[in-house]
Amino acid sequence: MQKRKLGVNGPEVSAIGYGAMGFHLAYGASDAQAGLDLIKRAYDLGVTFFDTAELYGWGENEKFIGAAVNGFRDDIVIATKFGFTLDHGNYGVNSQPAHIREVTENSLCYLGVEQIDMLYQHRVDPNVPIEDVAGTVRDLIAEGKVKYFGLSEAGPETIRKAHAVQPVAVLQTEYSVFERDVEAVLATTRELGIGFVAYSPLGRGFLTGAVKPAADYEETDMRRTDPRWQPGNFEKNLEAVRQLGILAQSKGITVSQLALAWLLAQGDDIVPIPGTRRIERLEENIAAANTALSTEELARIRDILPEGAFGARYAGNMVPNWI
Repeated sequence: MQKRKLGVNGPEVSAIGYGAMGFHLAYGASDAQAGLDLIKRAYDLGVTFFDTAELYGWGENEKFIGAAVNGFRDDIVIATKFGFTLDHGNYGVNSQPAHIREVTENSLCYLGVEQIDMLYQHRVDPNVPIEDVAGTVRDLIAEGKVKYFGLSEAGPETIRKAHAVQPVAVLQTEYSVFERDVEAVLATTRELGIGFVAYSPLGRGFLTGAVKPAADYEETDMRRTDPRWQPGNFEKNLEAVRQLGILAQSKGITVSQLALAWLLAQGDDIVPIPGTRRIERLEENIAAANTALSTEELARIRDILPEGAFGARYAGNMVPNWI
């Protein structure tokens, strides 16, 4: 497995990481033992970057990751996140310093670790100055409870303000052939020497080619309401994936591998973290690290999807505001 350095101040990790959200949030029921086997297989294949969050099952995903990596914890980088709340079924944000500390202590316990490698603010809290957030994480770093500070779905102004207080190692935001709005933020991260972690690099599964209409997913699966799966958008996105499939087939690879190779080609500072619950998909994803794309092939991909997918990446008011 190739390695990449996440920015000037961040860790060196595998070129492709693993996002664990799908085991406890958004994609229906999962098999716990199969998950443990999958994480071990990922490590055996060279994956050294595992991503979780408080939000993913309110501690259950962190416990899962902690148990899964117990035998090789010192060989990997674990990232988790704070900042979401859930009150009577309604999601909110809370990055008050006391809450950050509370969540950090919980995460340390759930993960079964003495230090969190990467601690992200999951979403910007408009009610808390980012300087206070960065200052709190700076203190946690000084106390040895956290190693690196990250932001998720933050815009240039927020990134600069946070970075002035505590160097931001990594920005994590959705980025894929399907979702390209974040390209406007990359100039800022590169200027400041901040690494970039791309979540949902396979368009929440649309770019795997194994896609079906929204109504065919479980009630708890977020793709039932994802705008990209809705009539009108679904058919256009399906056609785009068909065209990507023709290109992928000409190279002897899958659409997933083409999409991941495209992301890796956007810069050495980018690490995608695809998530899957199937070992064969995991192995397929990891193999993409060895796929090179020519200038002509990269241009063809942008021709097929010049502005990304048809349809927003979240329904309603769930879309993060980059502030």
